[in-house]
Amino acid sequence: MSSKHHKIRVGISIGDFNGIGPEIILKSLKDKSITEFFTPVIFGSGKLFTYQKNVFKLQTNFNYINTATEAQSGKINMVNLTKENSNIEFGIPTEESTKMAIASLDAATEALLKNEIDVLVTAPINKDEMMKYGFSHPGHTGYFEEKAQKKAVMFMVTDDLKVAVSTHHIPVAEIAANISKEKIKKQVKQLVTTLKEDFCIEKPKIAILGLNPHAGDGGAIGREEIEIIEPAIRELFDQDIMAFGPYPADSFFQPEKYRAFDAVLAMYHDQGLAPFKTIAYQEGVNYTAGLPFIRTSPDHGVAYDIAGKNLADETSFSEAIFTAIKIYNNRTEYRELMENRLRPKASHLKNGVDEDLPAAAE
Repeated sequence: MSSKHHKIRVGISIGDFNGIGPEIILKSLKDKSITEFFTPVIFGSGKLFTYQKNVFKLQTNFNYINTATEAQSGKINMVNLTKENSNIEFGIPTEESTKMAIASLDAATEALLKNEIDVLVTAPINKDEMMKYGFSHPGHTGYFEEKAQKKAVMFMVTDDLKVAVSTHHIPVAEIAANISKEKIKKQVKQLVTTLKEDFCIEKPKIAILGLNPHAGDGGAIGREEIEIIEPAIRELFDQDIMAFGPYPADSFFQPEKYRAFDAVLAMYHDQGLAPFKTIAYQEGVNYTAGLPFIRTSPDHGVAYDIAGKNLADETSFSEAIFTAIKIYNNRTEYRELMENRLRPKASHLKNGVDEDLPAAAE
């Protein structure tokens, strides 16, 4: 079905319910007209969300279902993972809230892989607590890579700024050893594909940051730029990929600099995410790029310090929902265009005569 005639089914995992996950979900869906744009499918608990909507004085109504296949257009659907009461302790990660976060993520991902939902938006999780109960990844990215059996790129996006990171959640002491020329080339190529297919940018320009202060200062403060990053950029450019750099990270994130590029590849987590979260503030979205399915999340964490106080701002979560929808539509349109472009032209031959040609003069 063309995306133009398909109301997108947005799956939502609830994160740690003792954090701000349910609050920002409820606030993002509080407008009664929201279901005119997409079909929400929350993987959680009816009793849990009923309790929380009363805490935040919201009038949200749910359509309770057993599986995502039962989701109804025009309603906020709740896949009821448990009918038991939840022991809510705002601001404190508990075994119950952590296990529910894992169960919600697993159920939502299974539905995504089965095409029972079209995109997935994940509320914030407590990674450390989840790893205590069998979750084997230090974040969502590794989890989705395992599910897809494909490497992904952590891509933080707004309309004006898009930042990817070459290394994800690893100790700072291990960053240099986890950077290589081939890895950078592969990530940049993936970013180019993502920008074309998912963001409709025809000829993307990618800025690549250096690893060391002042991008190594010509080798005086490290040689990774000379030995790894610069050769990668040269080889990419020789392949007609618009890759530039390496740029010193301390001075790159000025509006007149970063806006000259369609995306930025930072070498490590904080190098890219610290300026991104400062610039994007509440509008940033975390997109797991390079996978066969679409997953987004807000660019913030569980925020235990404000949980239950009705202070959480839902802007980033709402942006994550609508970014996922835009990407789905863009990707669908791109694939339809490519299909049509590659499809052989139908023959107009009839009795050996091409009817599109003018008739020969008699």
